[in-house]
Amino acid sequence: MSGVNAADTVFVIMSTVLVMIMTPGLALFYGGMVRGKNTLNSTLHSYSALAVISVQWIFIGYTLCFGTDIGGLIGGFNFAGLKGVGIAPNADYSSTIPQQAFMMFQLMFAIITSAVISGSIAERMKFIHWILFLFLWTTLVYDPIAHWVWGAGGWLRNLGALDFAGGNVVEISSGISGLIAALMLGKRKNVGKPSSLPLTCLGAGLLWFGWYGFNAGSALAVNGVALNAFITTNTSAATSVVSWSICEYIYRRKVTSLGVVSGIVAGLVAITPAAGFVSPMASVVIGLVAGTVCYVAITFVKSKLGYDDALDVFGCHGIGGIWGGIATGIFAWKSINPAGANGLIHGNPRLIGIQLIAILSSIAYSAVGTFIVIKIINALSAMRATDKNEQTGLDVTEHGEEAYGGLGV
Repeated sequence: MSGVNAADTVFVIMSTVLVMIMTPGLALFYGGMVRGKNTLNSTLHSYSALAVISVQWIFIGYTLCFGTDIGGLIGGFNFAGLKGVGIAPNADYSSTIPQQAFMMFQLMFAIITSAVISGSIAERMKFIHWILFLFLWTTLVYDPIAHWVWGAGGWLRNLGALDFAGGNVVEISSGISGLIAALMLGKRKNVGKPSSLPLTCLGAGLLWFGWYGFNAGSALAVNGVALNAFITTNTSAATSVVSWSICEYIYRRKVTSLGVVSGIVAGLVAITPAAGFVSPMASVVIGLVAGTVCYVAITFVKSKLGYDDALDVFGCHGIGGIWGGIATGIFAWKSINPAGANGLIHGNPRLIGIQLIAILSSIAYSAVGTFIVIKIINALSAMRATDKNEQTGLDVTEHGEEAYGGLGV
């Protein structure tokens, strides 16, 4: 175990567990927002991601993201089947934790990213087609973007783009892909009320809890950068709730539970690329802006454009991730993390340009890649549930079960 630091290793393992719990948290978050007749179907979207991506990752996912670089675009197959992935550290990513620990930590990111997309297509996609989508999307969209941004030799990493815990890799890719999927599947026939907002609130709490591992764990060591990410994560989530609630009260004269939990997610999303690069005071601003812009996107832009992003994946993850990437270019500070760069307010306007290149390339690739994946699947058979099955509910028609004993509507 030469070079392995026990404290860092335990920290990353615990962070991995925290990120893992985000996916069941997402299942609750989404499951409470859909109608009762689709609760189990929505829940299984997240749990199936845990299973499918765990298998994909072992065979090809990890090596495509973190294998030997091929032209800055993708990893090679040297780690296929986890060949050579052992207890020794991989110095390209961390010199103090086993590569196996790094591999498992990164697996949880791939899982939650694909699961997030399910919110955009909730209540209208056949389940078997969702399984195929998980595999193809992760392989063809997520893995290349992860290599660009985080992989040794990746072209965005070499360019100097900063993405501490997944603003491009997780948030923008899932948000943009969710929007494309929602547009291609079309609107739901009927839109009903959430089945259980208390479940959604519980899910949001688990997401906030797990996000500490998501962001602080991305330091891959017990150090000041991890502690800073811990603080900025919490602060951005809190200030986003404040700004979202103010917007909601101004517009509706009420502060709702769904609004509060949406504000939590918006703030967590926006701080993700910046968490280990910006100061706590910068995270206050990042959260305040995130709550505002995501509220506007969901409340006004969505209704104006008329797309049916069922659970607002694009409004929270896409818009929040874009703002977070830009904010990193504004507020990044080498005094917080010497491995990063100074941003605009610290005398380096060039970082804004680099961040915009990373954001735009992630948007373009996610959109085109998702379009191609859905076209491939639809060429095999239609992804969209029939009108009759959609009316009956996907819990019964896809799984032969009922979440609420026939009381779900």
